[in-house]
Amino acid sequence: MEKSESTSGDTPQPWQSYHTVFTNAKAGMDGVDKERVQRIVYEMSKGSKYFENEERKEAFTRRKLESMRAQCAMLTAADISNNRTVADRRILELEATRDLTRIWLHVDMDAFYAAVETLSNPMLKGKPMAVGGMSMISTANYEARRFGVRAAMPGFIARKLCPELIFVPVDFKKYTYYSDLTRKVFQKYDPNFMAASLDEAYLDITNVCKQRGITSGEIAEELRTSVYEETGLMCSAGVGPNRLLAKVCSDINKPNGQFILPNDRLAVMTFISSLPIRKIGGIGKVTEHILRDVFGINTCEDMLQKGDFLCALFSRSTADFFLSVALGLGKTETPQVMLRKSISNERTFSATDDEAFLHQKLSDLAEMLSSDMQKEGLLGRTLTLKLKTASFEVRTRAVTLQKYICSSEDILKYASKLLKDELPVSLRLIGLRLSQFNTDMVGAPSETRQKTLTDFLISGVANRKSTSDNSSLGSIVDSHEICSYEDRDLLDGSHLPDLEDKHTISNKVNSPHPKSRQNAVTGLLEADSSSVEFRCNSLDEVNKRANLLDDEAVSSSNQGELLLWVNDYKCSLCGFELPLGFVEERQEHSDFHLAERLQKEESRSETRTLMPRHRFSRKENIGSQSKGKKQKISPKDKGHIPIDMFFVKSCQNF
Repeated sequence: MEKSESTSGDTPQPWQSYHTVFTNAKAGMDGVDKERVQRIVYEMSKGSKYFENEERKEAFTRRKLESMRAQCAMLTAADISNNRTVADRRILELEATRDLTRIWLHVDMDAFYAAVETLSNPMLKGKPMAVGGMSMISTANYEARRFGVRAAMPGFIARKLCPELIFVPVDFKKYTYYSDLTRKVFQKYDPNFMAASLDEAYLDITNVCKQRGITSGEIAEELRTSVYEETGLMCSAGVGPNRLLAKVCSDINKPNGQFILPNDRLAVMTFISSLPIRKIGGIGKVTEHILRDVFGINTCEDMLQKGDFLCALFSRSTADFFLSVALGLGKTETPQVMLRKSISNERTFSATDDEAFLHQKLSDLAEMLSSDMQKEGLLGRTLTLKLKTASFEVRTRAVTLQKYICSSEDILKYASKLLKDELPVSLRLIGLRLSQFNTDMVGAPSETRQKTLTDFLISGVANRKSTSDNSSLGSIVDSHEICSYEDRDLLDGSHLPDLEDKHTISNKVNSPHPKSRQNAVTGLLEADSSSVEFRCNSLDEVNKRANLLDDEAVSSSNQGELLLWVNDYKCSLCGFELPLGFVEERQEHSDFHLAERLQKEESRSETRTLMPRHRFSRKENIGSQSKGKKQKISPKDKGHIPIDMFFVKSCQNF
């Protein structure tokens, strides 16, 4: 009755154009009154932060649609004809890649979380139930789906749709246990099966069908029976010549059913031609709107007919994806074992600005992430903090460290610094992710911390003590000139202004000690031509000087910030992300790049600053050569020298 009332008038109601993830149909929602669901979701969301965020996304989609329509209108008849030729050629090329030799099975557990909870508590059987709470639902059983309740829906909206809805809290340990039981069954049919999530997997059943001489349909039936006997849970299956089609097929006869698509081109093309484009993985709400509202594409067959427009207005890879889908093509090869690139955890909660609560959530996430990292035997360098504000704005903040970490203490330490820069803020979600893994197991040496300039000096002088006094490093430097910063190529207009002139270091004592590592560098490269005290006659003196530097606070100078940091966040030279709170790490990073530049400048200026000395040495070497002595090869002939040896060379001549 509500549906007839809303449609009886000529004026469209506002909720009729309100499309969110909550109004999209899932398996078991075929008979739902979609307009009623739209109206309730609209009324319950109106005025909320979620509603405002959906309006912003809708406005973005409209702008994108208008842009695509404008581009489409600009196409001439010649453009369309040329792109029709391109599309036809690409269709032939893609068709040549079709592989009908493999048989893939996609198995999907039916309402997995809800089914596990019902198995644990049989009193829930036959009643509308959802796993989650008033803030968010993880999944809903099929009884609840008949009312329009679905996953990723706020619980208060679900309760409005279904007043008798029962909420059950999430229990991932229980779901993981039952997932492991199902995977033991999958391994019997394909030892190399691909687990897509806790409740679904892809199996290549080509070999087992041949070995046992039975059809793919019989294998699917047998597998589903085995899963039920092992776990008490029901699942649906789809069989096709590739993974894309197998996944589509598994959704057709849900729940507790299966669909078999033969490995025949005609059968595939017949099946795919009438398939709605939204059924294809990778085509979401925005893409569906663009294809439907701009090009009039509703089915996969439409994509083939509109291939000329797709090739004209989309990139080569995107157009190929659309055309491949329209031909029913998908991946058939068993993928190689791939190492994980990241591990993450996140939690959703009611919006709050309570800093104590947020820090507790962050601590819990750090513990979970550390546990996952240690189980996988991994260490990571890049830590990413994900935040979703009360207004549904998603922010990500990341830091790339100089060392690998996996302990909860280290994760919490750096994550707290990232969060501190965002406070005060009202949040509804926090997530942590570690990436850029090492290849060693936990406990293996993995320290890659960069040396500071002071470390270079100390290690360099120590190395120098073990070399011969006749080393050519000490003989080629007659002047104390270090380098001349004439090339300002780090950042346009953002160079170090005090490093323009030639800088000399005198043996006389007339200047106080520097106060930090950065000042130690500035002491070597003073802005004017004044002299600096810096005696390096022994390793003990260098160690004393290093101790003085370490006793002082470590901070980045303003010059270093201008030189290396874009928007006070990202290194302009290598892209490392180090927010303002990471003072010590930023200092070491600045030292590294300055040392790198010094080395390059020394190598470039060596010819200019040392040429008179080389000419003089060449005359002396004439007599030595006549006496049969071997001529020493100068560092110039060897190329540039290591940065630590460069400083040793300089110290020896102070």
